[in-house]
Amino acid sequence: MPATIIVGAQWGDEGKGGVTDRLTANADVVARFAGGDNAGHTVAVDDKVYKLHLVPSGILYDGVACVLGNGTVINPVNMLKEIDELVEQGIDVSPTRLMISTRAHIITPAHIALDRASEKARGEGAIGTTLRGIGPAYLDKTGRQGIRAGLMLDDEEFADTVHNAIEQANQTLTAQGFDPLDAQATAEAYITAAKRLQPYLTETAVYINDQLRDGARVLCEGAQGTMLDIDHGDYPFVTSSSPTAGGALTGLGFGPLYVDRVVGVAKCFATRVGSGPMPTELDGELANRLRGSGERFWDEFGTTTGRPRRCGWLDGVILRYSSQVSGFTELFLTKLDVLSGFEELKIAVAYEVDGQQVSYPPSTIHDLQRAKPVYETLPGWQEDISAVRSPDDLPQAARDYVQRIGEICDTLVGAVSVGPKREQVIPLA
Repeated sequence: MPATIIVGAQWGDEGKGGVTDRLTANADVVARFAGGDNAGHTVAVDDKVYKLHLVPSGILYDGVACVLGNGTVINPVNMLKEIDELVEQGIDVSPTRLMISTRAHIITPAHIALDRASEKARGEGAIGTTLRGIGPAYLDKTGRQGIRAGLMLDDEEFADTVHNAIEQANQTLTAQGFDPLDAQATAEAYITAAKRLQPYLTETAVYINDQLRDGARVLCEGAQGTMLDIDHGDYPFVTSSSPTAGGALTGLGFGPLYVDRVVGVAKCFATRVGSGPMPTELDGELANRLRGSGERFWDEFGTTTGRPRRCGWLDGVILRYSSQVSGFTELFLTKLDVLSGFEELKIAVAYEVDGQQVSYPPSTIHDLQRAKPVYETLPGWQEDISAVRSPDDLPQAARDYVQRIGEICDTLVGAVSVGPKREQVIPLA
């Protein structure tokens, strides 16, 4: 059974790019199954740092094929910019290595403008999107008005379709008091991008199924996290796709019998970007210690937006829920090193809602916003563990902390990271 699915267990930004990079060493194909360039995967290789938004993290390994599946949404102009940046860094991003599904959907400037207009209209109730047009693109997809990537193979029809989509969006924008877009100039930019992307387009579901039948190891790279899932997340403060294990099957087009491993990725504390409930959120000195100063690329500032992330104690309630929803076979915990120096650490093991204790997140946003964490306190450790390479060399308190996380989620912890580099991953099982 040759498919592994990587899923974010929190609100995104868990370090999935680094985990994908590590697991790619044993993969033949790495495939993105959801989201767009609102994702931000930062991968450190030797002395180089690569910031990926849409291209799968497996592109950093020679000989590994990379796929953008039908569940993704693609901005052709941004796609080319990312490809060109990788080429400048010496990475092979040729069509023989990167494939784009003809069934993926296109993000147009109209979607971006509508995204910004919608967030502005929400005022204090804004969702906190990345303003990259992801939501409106998925809305058009489900509304059967979207533009599929395969249309880029027909220059004239693609240009006309983009032009018409912008003209239609302009009616909405002007009615709401926003400036209209230049439909002609935008269509020209998109047709230029489409011509360059044509060699990358293929029926990726057929390709992936052929690979799986031939025994190839396929690594399914998730974006965002479980609590941002359109069905299972903190609705409406969610993304517009399904970043859970089930989303990998629909977003790439293969069946569950091929899956033998589902890896949940979580930080050893909680972070969130944008609006929405976060029961364990901290402020002041503790939050700043978790967040970092922003001087290091792995500090808690969004790869895509640059926004400082909200930080808090680890939320075991959502980890337990995420493990259940996706059926994690194991957990990969990141950033254990950040917790060095704390006298004590807290983990939310339950919530209290109106005097009632619950073990799973409430299904309504009203109840979740009133949920108060029930904490379990564990001793911290003072040692710098960034140079540790063996679990036996971790402080006992660190080992106890990791073990307790696994117990709360009833899931094996397979590895922890103590820094951003490949060699700073410590296998535990």
